[in-house]
Amino acid sequence: MGRIIMSMYNLDLKKVIKQIRDMDAKLVGLQFPDGLKIQASKVAQQIESETGATAIISADPCFGACDLSDRKMTNSVDILIHYGHTALPIAYHVPVMFIEAYSQVEVNESLQKSLELLKKYHKIALATTTQHLHLLDEIKQFLEDNGKKVVVESGNSTRTGQVLGCNFSSIKNLDAEAYLYLGSGNFHPLGIKLFTHLPVVIADPYRGEARNIDKFADRILRIRFARITKSREAKKWGILISSKEGQYRMDLARKIKQNLEKEGKKAFLIMMDNISPDLLLPFMELEAFVVTACPRIAIDDSQIYKKPLLTPQELEIVMDKRKWEDYQLDEIFFGDTY
Repeated sequence: MGRIIMSMYNLDLKKVIKQIRDMDAKLVGLQFPDGLKIQASKVAQQIESETGATAIISADPCFGACDLSDRKMTNSVDILIHYGHTALPIAYHVPVMFIEAYSQVEVNESLQKSLELLKKYHKIALATTTQHLHLLDEIKQFLEDNGKKVVVESGNSTRTGQVLGCNFSSIKNLDAEAYLYLGSGNFHPLGIKLFTHLPVVIADPYRGEARNIDKFADRILRIRFARITKSREAKKWGILISSKEGQYRMDLARKIKQNLEKEGKKAFLIMMDNISPDLLLPFMELEAFVVTACPRIAIDDSQIYKKPLLTPQELEIVMDKRKWEDYQLDEIFFGDTY
């Protein structure tokens, strides 16, 4: 059997093709996060060549295991192959096979550089995302070989050491002096920083560098403070609900509406699938919005919204039910999303 070779991610085609053959699937759905969509046609071609099944590629944006195309592909596929994320405790509408697409990028350079930033600390907690979970034992050994005591735990709906954009339960209340996060980007280490208030070092293997999160966290908090301050005068609110099953929090949205109305505000429930600035343009008479969907929307995309877009926790600050000093990110714990 031929193989698709990727320099950065393991697509595990052998395992996928075996599963399709074992269940004699005739129609196979394929779903990728944006960073892997470039491989979709190659994966589909090999699946069809090796199994005789027909592949259907989802072109919709995909933000995580909370955002599967299983419902849209009901009655269209026998199985959905979902790349890049781990399963959540959600009832899926079709059989789903999760392929984590583990990263194959070299991590040694960034780990070596992280030691300088961690030299003052002895007890180090580990955290990463799906693409690097297979490296946790190796990283733990690396740190121990360099004189560190390592802490790593599982969380609510997450694997050991795993953080999601909506769930940081694996890193809370650990007996650690600092955190080492393996991965790219700043959102996940920002969450670790805000939940623990401890030093967070990022070992970024894609850049071959190590950095701390402090400057980025300070900049984001300044932006959030400005959004919260601007929202204090808002009298008309939109409460955004995502129809994505893993992000759907209608009970929370209705509670927020009730709380706003008790304060004499007008509040409107607005539901959509992908929350975007364009979809909010017809509602610009509203002065501020609170989003009950993915917690990253308000933080990552705030600059592109014309009106303040807050998380439920930020709204609590606006309503004087939470102090600014107690600021933290929103989280979704699966089981309370429906």
